[in-house]
Amino acid sequence: MRSIIKNGKVVTSTDSYDADILVVDGKIEQIGKSIEAKDATIIDAQGKYVLPGFVDEHTHIESVFGGEQTAPWKTESIASAMGGTTTIIDFALQTKGDTLINGVKEWQETAKGQSAVDYSFHIGVTDLREDVIHEIPSLVEYGVPTLKIFMAYANDLMADDETLFLTLEKSKEVGALVMVHAENGSVIEALQKKCLENGQVDPYFHAVSRPMELETEATNRAILLAEAAQAPIFIVHVSGEEPAQVIRDAKAKGLPVYSETCPHYLFLSTEELKRENFEGAKYVCSPPLRDEKNFEYLWNALKDETIQAIGSDHCSFFFEKQKERGKSDFTKIPNGGNGIEHRFPLLYTYGVHEDKISLNKLVDLVSTNPAKVNGLFPEKGTIAVGSDADIVIFNPDTEQTITHETSHQGTDYDMFEGFETIGKVTDVLLRGKHIVKGSKYIGKLGDGEFKERKPFGLAYNKK
Repeated sequence: MRSIIKNGKVVTSTDSYDADILVVDGKIEQIGKSIEAKDATIIDAQGKYVLPGFVDEHTHIESVFGGEQTAPWKTESIASAMGGTTTIIDFALQTKGDTLINGVKEWQETAKGQSAVDYSFHIGVTDLREDVIHEIPSLVEYGVPTLKIFMAYANDLMADDETLFLTLEKSKEVGALVMVHAENGSVIEALQKKCLENGQVDPYFHAVSRPMELETEATNRAILLAEAAQAPIFIVHVSGEEPAQVIRDAKAKGLPVYSETCPHYLFLSTEELKRENFEGAKYVCSPPLRDEKNFEYLWNALKDETIQAIGSDHCSFFFEKQKERGKSDFTKIPNGGNGIEHRFPLLYTYGVHEDKISLNKLVDLVSTNPAKVNGLFPEKGTIAVGSDADIVIFNPDTEQTITHETSHQGTDYDMFEGFETIGKVTDVLLRGKHIVKGSKYIGKLGDGEFKERKPFGLAYNKK
């Protein structure tokens, strides 16, 4: 199978140039001017950017939280493809009493034959027994070199400091990377009880009970434990100034600390949680949305490389029947929102187009760095000879308004409803197969494959 992408401007994390791209059997075979090849399908990218397929290192698809299941692979992976994300790394969970490998395999079976894009998994550690600690090397051999520890969600997913420290120690031996959800779950539980006792049950009190100080404290504690274990660490979904500053200070000391933020922390604030008629529940996520002054701080943290990636944290529930469970108690609102489809257009519009970051930098944040951190580079995350032909063609000369009705995500609302965006993904190739053409999905479920990932990723690089 041969195709040539002609007349476009190729944009990677480091370069921008006019070139054609020859794709043969799912790989990029040649990059150059005026490429010709017999029997090749021609894809004209005149006036458009040609980008590496995006990598979303943070999703929760068809996953159960608080007794409710998020939207399924059959819709969310298509939404991913429509937004140019060709590889997602979803969070699987270990069942207490079971093994890490079985947790991954359970998620694999759910995704198998149901994904429009390539996928892999992190594994959330919920039960770190002695045998589970010794399982970590075989997990890495299986192609899963990333583990997650929850410092939040008391009496459910939350792990203690010993679990975090022991996971860090064992993981570093085999080049695995530990990710943490950094919030102080015990204090959050106390504040939640206090709010409910005071009759403060509305969605806004989700944020009140999870102040930024508790994210900052947990971020600092996680970094100190990683320093004691002499291991790298990755902080997921950084929400604002104070935790970002803790990370910046740690990096200044030379510590291998990596992190991400998410579009909702760059564009949505606590004001959304105050919406009437329980509409604020649509914006309940953890960590919670913060005051809008944090938008600028996070953009600065992206520019100075305090934060290396922007994942979607796509964790999409229905408003009706799911979010509405918490009408009389905000602690019962399933935590999470959408973002997998609109991540790039939002960041292009309000980041690149407003001169906050360059397009090369955006490619780094949503494609190259996630691939490097998670052991997918150079197969994924770049346009280079020998890399997978995961390619996005983006037309910067269109405008649109985000609406639930025109989105492909499988729930009944969109967090970014009404946002005006500039530019549109017109074509997507997944390992050379055309799965989005003319802004229409033409692939099929099952096009996506499970991808084994390599250990000793970017977080282990010596500077």
